[in-house]
Amino acid sequence: MTETKPGRRRPPKFELVGGNVCLDFINTLDNRPSAKPKELLTSYYELARFGEDTGILTAEQLDYFFERVHLMPDEAAEAMRRAINLREALYAIFSAVMNQKTAPQLAMDRLNANIHDAALHSRLAQREGRCEWRFEDLKSSLPAMLWPIARAAADLLGSSDLALVRACSSPTCQWLFLDSSKNHHRRWCSMQQCGNRAKARTFYAKKKTAQRFSISD
Repeated sequence: MTETKPGRRRPPKFELVGGNVCLDFINTLDNRPSAKPKELLTSYYELARFGEDTGILTAEQLDYFFERVHLMPDEAAEAMRRAINLREALYAIFSAVMNQKTAPQLAMDRLNANIHDAALHSRLAQREGRCEWRFEDLKSSLPAMLWPIARAAADLLGSSDLALVRACSSPTCQWLFLDSSKNHHRRWCSMQQCGNRAKARTFYAKKKTAQRFSISD
């Protein structure tokens, strides 16, 4: 059972295997290759929960949104529209990069608009001898939690780590992740999920093949 970290109000909801918040954000559409993908961001409440799980929002900020979002239905709907548009733009861009293709211009334009918005609400600050980006109060608007996601995507797309972005080998999953394994041969988003299922399928296939040969003999 997953333990709730100190200071949290609720147990984690999302499975974070991407190694980067922007990849985890893309993975909030589950079973993407199937005819019926599963939407994990069904409301602004789920989007805010993703924010807490990834560390974008503190428990106090999450409580703030939970207490007020029902009072701002139009703003919440607009925040969700922008979130889904950003997520799908990121998926289109990273998919194109992994397949050595040019990303769709609409996707690039949407990401750049979010990066610009994030830049307007961020500043470079010093902390413990180094500099880091800090964002204005994320409680200032409902879409504010998208700022760190857009910034993370920009940083990853402009770094050498971009070559380490992979898609899960499971044809029904294909979640994206950053392959930080020693030999960079990681195939699965999670060995506990897709990896073990693939091993089980291989085991049973070999067992059935062995049984057929045994019967024929």
